Amino acid sequence: MPDVHVVGGGVAGLVLARRLARGGADVVVHEASDRLGGTVASHEIAGIVLDAGAESFATRGGTVTALIDELGLAGDLVRPEPVSAWLQPARGYAAPLPATALLGIPGDPRAEDVVAIVGRAGAEAAVARDASRMTADDPLLAPGARLGPLVRARHGDAVLDLLVAPVVHGVHSIHPDDVPLERVHPRLRAALAETGSLSGAMSALRAAAPPGSVVAGLRGGVHRLVSALADDLAAHGGDIRLRSSVDVAALERLAGAGGGTVVVAAPDVLPATAPPRRIDLVTLVVDQPELDAAPRGSGLLVAAGAPVGARALTHATAKWAWLADAAAGRHVLRLSYDDLPADPVAAARADAAVLLGVALPEPEGAAHVTWFRPAAAISPAGITIVGETAAGSGLAGIIAHAEATASALAAK
Repeated sequence: MPDVHVVGGGVAGLVLARRLARGGADVVVHEASDRLGGTVASHEIAGIVLDAGAESFATRGGTVTALIDELGLAGDLVRPEPVSAWLQPARGYAAPLPATALLGIPGDPRAEDVVAIVGRAGAEAAVARDASRMTADDPLLAPGARLGPLVRARHGDAVLDLLVAPVVHGVHSIHPDDVPLERVHPRLRAALAETGSLSGAMSALRAAAPPGSVVAGLRGGVHRLVSALADDLAAHGGDIRLRSSVDVAALERLAGAGGGTVVVAAPDVLPATAPPRRIDLVTLVVDQPELDAAPRGSGLLVAAGAPVGARALTHATAKWAWLADAAAGRHVLRLSYDDLPADPVAAARADAAVLLGVALPEPEGAAHVTWFRPAAAISPAGITIVGETAAGSGLAGIIAHAEATASALAAK
């Protein structure tokens, strides 16, 4: 029997399996589908190979960049172009996201780029609310505390609803009321206690951040990480089995029969605490020279109530130089939806024209994919969980959690 059964061949499962195999464990990865990677996937549109899921990762902590270096891909690590992202409010014109904000939370509520979004009254209300000093025992910082109540209490409804909620929804696909403080920044609680205010904490965290972008990608697409992980796992003796389904009953038999460690890295194997959240992505490849000027920078996040169905748009060829080269003068636009339109491609074209302020021709190519963001899993005794159901969304957190779990299992 293998030392470790890993159920699920997404990035988390591959990272954990690779780390254990490199340490000498006998590892089998069971993947129910016919491909590895989960939501880290690729597709080809109009002759361009593009990421169909994650297209970047957070650089915080250095975990992903360290893994990329180990896999021999450091030379292909790329940073986005220095163009700002924008926000489309529910009413009025789009505006660049505030330069002093972290996940939309402003370090200076009176800054003009903040006022442009929340209004002068909303900015002054934020300053007034944040004037009283916070302490480490504030109920807003208690274990399990969420971001929404903190922003509402310290900066007011305008900042929460008009600025923070659209950004958080665009990044995490959920409302700030459902985001634990730890997912905003690992030092957020400490910074709040040290500075005594939300604005002060944001300023301190941004000042302490290393220079450069907070996200990065891979030349050719983040999906290249999957094949590199699989190849390295196989080189160290890992056994990858596609179309290999393992249900809960089989997991419990494996865990209880002395057949090694069982790790679940798939979101649909174990019961969950809530239904998954559906996300639809529509990608367009268009030939429109007016987009060469990147009129909305790297793209837009969209506030609830805006006159479009999309919740975010990424101008991918404005964001990534390697992709602009690959597109050879064309533009790649990617729009995400919570509620899928009846005609996704037509709706995405119309929404992109509104958001970018540019008329768009018929796309040269388009694709629609659906992904699901799972809720936390409920684990039977004796079974370890990695992936989104344990670590939340985002490659940085998922990979860091998988690496830490592998280290803990190896130490047993």
